Amino acid sequence: MALKSFSQPLSLALALIGAAGAAAALTPVTFGTNWLAEAEHGGFYQAVADGTYKQCGLDVKIIPGGPQVNNRAQMLAGKEDFIMAGNMLEEFNAAAEGVPVMAVAAIFQKEPQVILTHPGKGKTLADLKNMKIQVSDQGYTSFYQWMVKTMGFKDSNREVYTFNPGPFIANPNLAMQGYLSSEPRMVEQEGHFKPDIYLIADYGWSTYSTLIETMAATVKSKPEVVKCFVDGSILGWYNYLYHDNSKANALIKKDNPDMTDAQIAFAIDQMKAKGIADSGDTLKLGIGAMTDARWKTFYDEMVAAQVVKPNIDYKSVYTTAFVDKGLGLDLRPKN
Repeated sequence: MALKSFSQPLSLALALIGAAGAAAALTPVTFGTNWLAEAEHGGFYQAVADGTYKQCGLDVKIIPGGPQVNNRAQMLAGKEDFIMAGNMLEEFNAAAEGVPVMAVAAIFQKEPQVILTHPGKGKTLADLKNMKIQVSDQGYTSFYQWMVKTMGFKDSNREVYTFNPGPFIANPNLAMQGYLSSEPRMVEQEGHFKPDIYLIADYGWSTYSTLIETMAATVKSKPEVVKCFVDGSILGWYNYLYHDNSKANALIKKDNPDMTDAQIAFAIDQMKAKGIADSGDTLKLGIGAMTDARWKTFYDEMVAAQVVKPNIDYKSVYTTAFVDKGLGLDLRPKN
């Protein structure tokens, strides 16, 4: 049965499945996230909470990630059916290493990676190129190399970021990497000032983020399962961002007792304000949108920045077959 757009839990669309559909066995599916449960996973929890996945026959179990969890290894071992990939670099690396995975949707059109400064240090990201900047090892080999190539940042200005905002808070001449929905609020709470925030995506860092990834064999042998999971996730994200998300947030807090209502609300506000999930191509194609042009653009940028090697068959690790159909557009508020 095809999924229908709806905004209320257990809506008429679900009721119409009928007794036969209700009696049918659901297909169990596991989905591994890339971190502990948080608002950035909200649409997936929403689709569980309001029955969207069940509407087309899936019983989805979300498996939270964490600092010691390698969700791709779990999937390769057959323990997870779908996982959340951080950005397109993970897919390029898979292509380079011959790992048979495939991205089937891009839930975030913008990666929520930011650079933070004390107030008034610059008007654009490029204005920060002469500052000392704390960047993690992973960030240094990815987005920072792009900043070096495109904006003139220097390797010598980089300091190692250990995910402790203390040095940044104490030093007004230091910049720091962060995540849009995390470090800015942390700094404001602990440092008692509101930092300036530079969303790297707004300056040309064009990767998709929060991609849904599965095995290439799953795409080939179980396309109906992939379609249901992608469609359900898309509708879940529309309903989470724009409608009643209370049941999804309850599931998030159940999986992560340290998560607070205030942090969830902050993250949702930031995602909506910056168009993290719903902007650009999604305005016509729907949440989850991916285009060949965007994949090529980011690949070419990463080759130029010497982040990935040339001649990688990057087209082998994604498909647009399950997205770009306008699903859920009726759930976006008109104003």
